[in-house]
Amino acid sequence: MKEININTSFTVYQSVAELPQDVQLLMEHAIEIRKKAYAPYSKFRVGAALLLDNEKVVLGSNQENAAYPSGLCAERVAIFQSGAIYPEAKIVKMAISAASDTNKTTTPIPPCGACRQSISEYEFKQEYPIEIYFMGERGEVYLSKSISNLLPLTFDKNFL
Repeated sequence: MKEININTSFTVYQSVAELPQDVQLLMEHAIEIRKKAYAPYSKFRVGAALLLDNEKVVLGSNQENAAYPSGLCAERVAIFQSGAIYPEAKIVKMAISAASDTNKTTTPIPPCGACRQSISEYEFKQEYPIEIYFMGERGEVYLSKSISNLLPLTFDKNFL
C-alpha cells in the first residue's frame, strides 16, 4: 500500500479591481452575461466568459429546464459554443461569476464536477492550460492556472 498526496494552489485576488486589466474585462463580461441566465428554478445565476487565442470572447450563462438534467451550466454553454464556432482556437482564460437571487455569494464559486470534466476535455484536446478565474457575486477572485488544479485525477481519451 502507498499513499498519494495531491496538492492544489490558487492565487487569490481581493477583488475584480486587483485583477490584470484583460482579466477584469473578461470578468465584467462574465458578470453581465450572468445577469441574463435563465434560472427560474434554482435562482442561481452563473456567467462564463472565455478568451480565445484568436482574441475572440465567447460567453455563456446557465440555462435551466423544468426537466432538471436537461439544463446546462454557463461554463459548458461557453465551451461548447467556442468549440462549435472556433474549433481550432485554444481557450486561454475563463472567467466565472455566480450569484444567487436569494443569498449573497461572496465566496468564490468554482465550476461543478460536470463542468470540470468538460473543461478538462478541452484543455487535454488543445494541449494548453486554461487559466480559470472564479468568484461569487462580489469579493475575492480565485485563479486556478489549469483545470488539473481543480480536477487532479482526470478521465480522458487515454482510458478509452
